Amino acid sequence: MSNEVMKLNHITKVFPGVLALDDVSLTLKPGEVHGLLGENGAGKSTLIKCMTGLYTPDEGSIEIQGDEVILKSLSMAKEMGISCIYQELNIVSELSITDNIFLGQYIKGAGHLLDYKTMDRQSRDIMQRLGQDLNPKTLLNKLGIGQQQMIEIGRAILKDVKILIMDEPTSSLSEREVKELMKVVRILKDKGVAILFVSHKLEEVFEICDVVTILRDGKLIKTAPVSEMTHASLIESMVGRSVIDLFPKKPAEIKEEYIRVENFIRYGVFEDISFSVHSGEVLGFSGLVGAGRTELFRCVFGIDEVDSGKIFIHNKEVKITNPRQAISNKIAFVTEDRKGEGLVLNESVYKNLTMSCMKKMSDRMILNNRKMKRASERNIRSLRIKTPDDSTPVGSLSGGNQQKVVIGKWLNTEADIYILDEPTRGIDVGAKVEVYNLINDLVKQGKAVILISSELPEILGMCDRTIVMRTGKITGNIKCDSPKFNENDIMAAAWGSEIA
Repeated sequence: MSNEVMKLNHITKVFPGVLALDDVSLTLKPGEVHGLLGENGAGKSTLIKCMTGLYTPDEGSIEIQGDEVILKSLSMAKEMGISCIYQELNIVSELSITDNIFLGQYIKGAGHLLDYKTMDRQSRDIMQRLGQDLNPKTLLNKLGIGQQQMIEIGRAILKDVKILIMDEPTSSLSEREVKELMKVVRILKDKGVAILFVSHKLEEVFEICDVVTILRDGKLIKTAPVSEMTHASLIESMVGRSVIDLFPKKPAEIKEEYIRVENFIRYGVFEDISFSVHSGEVLGFSGLVGAGRTELFRCVFGIDEVDSGKIFIHNKEVKITNPRQAISNKIAFVTEDRKGEGLVLNESVYKNLTMSCMKKMSDRMILNNRKMKRASERNIRSLRIKTPDDSTPVGSLSGGNQQKVVIGKWLNTEADIYILDEPTRGIDVGAKVEVYNLINDLVKQGKAVILISSELPEILGMCDRTIVMRTGKITGNIKCDSPKFNENDIMAAAWGSEIA
């Protein structure tokens, strides 16, 4: 048997007006974790779709264990031992662990009835192999995101998986869940599975990968052992330039208070939350997954109902019971779920960019397409959104460019207060720096920015002050000039220590 379980030879894929892949070659070996890196739009997703039978390359060939194959469908790829775990989980939360693992490949017993006794036993065995002691009858909506992801891996290894593609597998996981996932990756590696690991988190690449391939603008830039790379050389290969400062924080003059939240309570979710944000300030909100940060700001923005508490804008109490009232009070909310809540994926880029300011785009209650186009063209230029044109469906853009559209949508409202919930989740290093520079521009203009982030380097690098939450309570309020503004103290607060 060839030591090369999968080999891509000079793969080229062309879409109308876009050369998505240009002569890309890649080799996967048994028991090796191969990192695939590149900016959003570099061609990673297109390459994965060629490897799983969703796309057929226009040029080049694919070999599986030395034999050339033409992958015509996802099911054909699975039959050849190729499975993919995507960033967005492919589960049915209302069904059990067993049902999700055996979905589409149920075992039938006597009388063509489903043999749940056998399937439950196999499901339990599979999950135990992955270090998960779970009742196979448990519904997935009772599990955390990390455990749900383990179910997807369980489904992949139900068949004799030879190649496992993991596309941003840790983007929605807590630190503890990431550690569990890394253990599973090592288990699979020891069993001889070839793993393609796609991540924007460089620390994960250095921890788990043996070799790395870097794409840029659809072209192969480099394949090399991780041991020969540094953080700086990886970033430079990805973005095509040296990125000296990953967190280019530019201090702005902090002036008057813009918004003050007093004694916010939502029973069972958070309690007694008070804070304020000033013009020119970046206020961070840190904490572990489940701390209640997103839930708090959904209430501030009027998406969800709060049980008690007050909001003051420019020292004047306001009532916000729906997003329309929040927008009229010049508040913008960049949600962490860009695909589910931030965008209408089958609509055009220009409609998504202008949907939060329809009133401005209207003449006598009739939408003015010319105004919408002009506004969207400004956003595309200023935010450097990569799109064939402004009529392209936003769902066809890369994750980083989708995120820019979400941000651009809110910039068009000309808000004073920007709530950014995990604005860099799932986007590449170069796009992250662009988001950070945008934050700098906002505070320079005197705007107030609230940055909710699970990445401590981001909090430390970009915030003037950070509030730490744990289980719906504030456990820390730390200024950037405090000696306690460091990773250890913020993590201590996230685990329950009171730090001021």
